[in-house]
Amino acid sequence: MKATLSKVDLLRDSFSTIGELIDEGILKADKNGLSLTAADRAMVAVVQFRMPANVFEEFKADNIVMPINITNFVSIIKRAKPDDKITLELKDNKLEVIMKSDSTRKFTVPLIDIQEEELPSIDKLEFKTKVRVKSDVLKNGIDDAEVVSDSVVFETKKDTFMMKAVGDTSSTELVLNKDDPGLIEIQGSESRARYPLDYLKKMIKAAKLSEEATIMWSKDYPMKLSFKDVDKVEVNFILAPRVQEEE
Repeated sequence: MKATLSKVDLLRDSFSTIGELIDEGILKADKNGLSLTAADRAMVAVVQFRMPANVFEEFKADNIVMPINITNFVSIIKRAKPDDKITLELKDNKLEVIMKSDSTRKFTVPLIDIQEEELPSIDKLEFKTKVRVKSDVLKNGIDDAEVVSDSVVFETKKDTFMMKAVGDTSSTELVLNKDDPGLIEIQGSESRARYPLDYLKKMIKAAKLSEEATIMWSKDYPMKLSFKDVDKVEVNFILAPRVQEEE
């Protein structure tokens, strides 16, 4: 397997976010590109990463499986400079990371012994509500909610999308109507569900990858949060709901 990439930020920003949730995972390479699907240790969240082969200047792979320490990989990728060209190459049961610009630097990431997890298929989940919003608007809603609570309610009513959080002494609410610039699309039936903010705070870091985010959920059902830069990279998250008595 050999893959050369000049868009360093795509790899760095993707795996920096993944590393917030996942410390180990199996990176796969085939004719379609790079991919990874893994759950956090608490099985509260699943992350799915895809980077198509056409993003790379050179990409050669034939159904390669690379179990790696994500934390270690992220610390290495962060050493890349903006003008570096990164090459990932599998040699002697190690993943070599070569960074080349005005100099050539090489790191090695040993493959580790982990078993592939049995995970529910992200693509088979069925959601009743779909909302597309500007990523910075979603980030503001998450940051606001964190000020007052440790969870946030996502809710739709007719043509309105809301994020609500209630604490012991204060509350916050973000409201987007269909004519607001921050709301791109709203589909499906009305629904309401609560999700933990500690996970959402980590997931929203993927907003660097895309100016818009897609949120899909149903009542007391897992949420799918997606960030996609068309034809470049896609990062999806599945987050379990926090089911409790509503206020």
